[in-house]
Amino acid sequence: MFFLNFRNNPAVAQGGAALVAVALAVLGYRTYGWGGVALAAGGLVMWVLLHMTRMLLVLRRTAGRPVGTVSSAVMLHARLQRGMTLLQVLALTRALGQCVSPPNGDPEVYQWTDGGNVRVRCTFARGALAQWELLRP
Repeated sequence: MFFLNFRNNPAVAQGGAALVAVALAVLGYRTYGWGGVALAAGGLVMWVLLHMTRMLLVLRRTAGRPVGTVSSAVMLHARLQRGMTLLQVLALTRALGQCVSPPNGDPEVYQWTDGGNVRVRCTFARGALAQWELLRP
């Protein structure tokens, strides 16, 4: 069987989301006519609004903390998982990461430092966490 990996391929994920949206619209039209299309569109708008609300909540929490700080780098290191998005990592750290990669580089590298100068350096490739390391002084 052939399975598509949505986490590591954003183009497939976007195409899959568009395909699901079209399928819902077609199914709504075949079942309930134009009212079904309106219901499917309303459901999709609600889904988008839920994701936007989550993103804004995470960014509001990160806005109040200094850039690149975390309460415990060791605990952050233990909770990271391969394939996490930057938004998920920001939700864990509650602070924006300090960018240590060159601008517009594909592997984006961010780091967070705690009070004991222990750092966690995270590398994001194509929008997903590819690797991370714990750096002790």
